[in-house]
Amino acid sequence: MPEFGHCSAANTAVLPGAYESPAVAVGISAIAIHEPAWQLSNDWFGAGLPRKFFQHTGIQSRRISEEDETTMAVRAWESLQRELDCDLRDCAGVIFVCPSLVPVAVARKYFDGQHARRERPHYVARQFVKRLGIAVDPVVGINWFCSGYAKALSLVHHRILPAMSLGPNQFLLVATASRISRITDYAHAPTAALFGDMATLTVLARADSRKYPVRFVLLGASAETVPVEGVPFDFHWRRDVLVPTRDGRCGRDPQRLMFSLNGMEIGDAAPRAMANATSALLRETGVRPEEIRFVVPHQAGSSIVRFASMKLEEIGVCGEVINGLTKDVGNVSSGSIPYALKQAWHLLDGTIACPSAGVGPPGTSSVTQGCILLRAARRPNGSAAAR
Repeated sequence: MPEFGHCSAANTAVLPGAYESPAVAVGISAIAIHEPAWQLSNDWFGAGLPRKFFQHTGIQSRRISEEDETTMAVRAWESLQRELDCDLRDCAGVIFVCPSLVPVAVARKYFDGQHARRERPHYVARQFVKRLGIAVDPVVGINWFCSGYAKALSLVHHRILPAMSLGPNQFLLVATASRISRITDYAHAPTAALFGDMATLTVLARADSRKYPVRFVLLGASAETVPVEGVPFDFHWRRDVLVPTRDGRCGRDPQRLMFSLNGMEIGDAAPRAMANATSALLRETGVRPEEIRFVVPHQAGSSIVRFASMKLEEIGVCGEVINGLTKDVGNVSSGSIPYALKQAWHLLDGTIACPSAGVGPPGTSSVTQGCILLRAARRPNGSAAAR
């Protein structure tokens, strides 16, 4: 079964069936970030990078990880432990989002059986749980590229929570680990310069939890695949591949499976997809467009976010938009919304919309779109909760 657009779990009973409403409200208690130390600047790309690249994207540099996705997520856990006294014995489940994995159908075409198995989202999710040394159920692995975080929270809200009893002192972990540098075609600078590597870890707890008090209550989440005219995304096998080296020089990889991206197609589709996903979730939850105080979109690049803002205004969403966070990290795919929430942690108040858009399954005429609706938690005195 192809695992792009699907998920696998240790307890498959969690996943099948129609969407349901959770018995208890949950929210985001904490977010931790791991940024790899290696930072690659625009200068490395030289004349291959268009002059207006920074003007259109806001990206000056991006992080590159020399560690695999599982290790990156473990680093995010270590970062979380430095910020929050989080007891792993309270962990009730793990959702692992990994957009840098090669979709299973593609992996089977180009890799041997053992290598292809390591590209399966569920395999990576289980490896993460093993590294943490915990025994939990469910364990879910997904690959929805830039809409992966919305897909993960949608699964939590509609399928995982209705099938379990989350205790007041328990939490769910949502990890995102994006190492897109390992599938990047560095010879094509306009695409290669867009993306950076990053891992994030989100702690989801009950809205009434005292041990893990929430900062943002989850009102709803959704993610879906929608058709477009062109084929915006695919994979290709290449030999003698250009790659950056840690000392800022150019190296060669003997062979590599790399993705290609139709930037014009995505640039046209993404703003509309973000607005459409937001509109649909507002209808589903009953939240009015004018209630949205902040918009924290997928940080695909400053221009795309500006165009998305215009589309959101057309449906009546006029909240303050968080933009311009790609400068030193690039587009970090499914990690961008938790990264943006973390950066604006103490600023955000009221009802918050987090729309996203990204590529669909490789070789198909489709994109993904998603949205998360949050509400800043309040203290008894009425002020916004701080963490």
